[in-house]
Amino acid sequence: MSRRSGILEFAVLGLLRESPMHGYELRKRLNTSLGVFRAFSYGSLYPCLKTLVASGWLIEESSGTPEDALAAPLAGRRAKIVYRLTAEGKEHFEDLLSQTGPDAYEDEHFAARFAFFGQTSRDVRMRVLEGRRSRLEERLEKMRASLARTRERLDDYTLELQRHGMESVEREVRWLNELIESERAGRNQRPSPPAPAPGGDPAQHRASAHQDTSGKSDGLPRPGDTSRPDSSDDTAI
Repeated sequence: MSRRSGILEFAVLGLLRESPMHGYELRKRLNTSLGVFRAFSYGSLYPCLKTLVASGWLIEESSGTPEDALAAPLAGRRAKIVYRLTAEGKEHFEDLLSQTGPDAYEDEHFAARFAFFGQTSRDVRMRVLEGRRSRLEERLEKMRASLARTRERLDDYTLELQRHGMESVEREVRWLNELIESERAGRNQRPSPPAPAPGGDPAQHRASAHQDTSGKSDGLPRPGDTSRPDSSDDTAI
């Protein structure tokens, strides 16, 4: 399995763990929710789904009623195929989530892993974040050493491009430092709603508690907090 196909399979399993979807919904979620897949070929999704079905990690279901299935050929339309995660697929995805090897620190794989941090245990999140930071710090050191050796031979534009690349890595290292500190401080835990005042209006308290828990940021980005895509398209994969 290539690294690229492995990342795609990981992302598909993660999205289907949230809810069953048909192919068009998966395409939209991969494109809009996971930035690493904005440029992926949609032609690679169908083979990926077939592989996951053959592995027993997904099952295919028709989203239409029996009457709809009989009427579809007459109308020239196919019934939608919905993909659902099996128990074995959920177990396999949880095993993938627990892995913290070097692949988890690479650019594309890290982006996919980060998108599912909401489903990942804190200790695994910490290992992935710290591994990614170490990888980037090594990359930054090599970039600085290379620039020091070649600075005199570079024209102004190439030199500026080198500096831009270094600044991008430095920004991500700072971002990772902030995330790691947030994890250590436990700021990803939502605060408990305040107790109602004696004799207070219960309905008013419920509204206030909802505002307190939903209107505050907990200090961590939420890559999975995106609106559900429109599933009205009848395209089937």
